[in-house]
Amino acid sequence: MYFIVVKFETKPEYTEQFPEIVREFTESTRREPGNLFFEWSRSLENPAEYVLVEAFTDDGAAPHVQSEHFANGLEAMRPCLVRTPSIVSRLVDGEGWGEMGELQIG
Repeated sequence: MYFIVVKFETKPEYTEQFPEIVREFTESTRREPGNLFFEWSRSLENPAEYVLVEAFTDDGAAPHVQSEHFANGLEAMRPCLVRTPSIVSRLVDGEGWGEMGELQIG
């Protein structure tokens, strides 16, 4: 699977409305056949920073970045951002989330 983490730092005037600005992009991506997960979080250290954790099947990543909603999503967020987003993107073994071996509950 392709495992991707992206950090987006928003301009102050867009920070609170950013989840709504990316809503259509998020919903469209989650409907893609190759999408395993697409989850937004907000940094505790920098409230203006949103962190996107996403994963795609080996065959799902290329169609995602070639989709119309991907292009539209980038254009929707572009004016909201302070700088170019930071990304980690890796092909890893697995098919999604697994249990943490070091901390088992119940």
